[in-house]
Amino acid sequence: MARLSLFILLLLLSLVCITGAEKPVRFPRRSRSRAYIENACTKTLYPSLCIQYLSVSANSMTIQTPQQLAQAALSVSLYKALQTRTFMLKVVKELKARKSKDYQAVKDCLDQIGNSVDQLSESVRELHRLERPDAEGGDNVFWHISNVETFVSSAMTDASTCLDGFPGRNMNKSRAMIKAKVLNVAQTASNALALFHRYAAKYKP
Repeated sequence: MARLSLFILLLLLSLVCITGAEKPVRFPRRSRSRAYIENACTKTLYPSLCIQYLSVSANSMTIQTPQQLAQAALSVSLYKALQTRTFMLKVVKELKARKSKDYQAVKDCLDQIGNSVDQLSESVRELHRLERPDAEGGDNVFWHISNVETFVSSAMTDASTCLDGFPGRNMNKSRAMIKAKVLNVAQTASNALALFHRYAAKYKP
């Protein structure tokens, strides 16, 4: 547990400088971790986003195995969900103070993103349980794999439900920013699920 917690802490610290519409990180040379990430991300639905976020973590730690990649991807997704929830908490507070008509819609979306945070947190914990030595070769392996898949899928569904509350393109700046951040959560969760499937494949007969 200590090793996993340290990995996630280092990753989250390396992501602190990343916000919604970041510019791609530039590297003086193409490291082995970077090359590994680029190749793996081609199998996701949002490869550019995948490379952009995961390459940041390659600056501070080695990512050269499916396990390390799955850990990093789930942690990135959790980080983006936490970041979005923090932003929305501030917006909800401001809307409530102004008695804005947008308050309820944003509050409902905040509840959904809160659920996404919980689900993604559980997926990180469940991945750690999957990696425990006593899980190797037992029925627990498939139980943990199923749990991770369920948690991440649920996080994606919660984000999509939130997006349903913001239809159309004609919206104010606050709504547009919320929609962009929530979409980012859904996309990073999708990428994380794809990379987890790549890792979990080793357990399948």
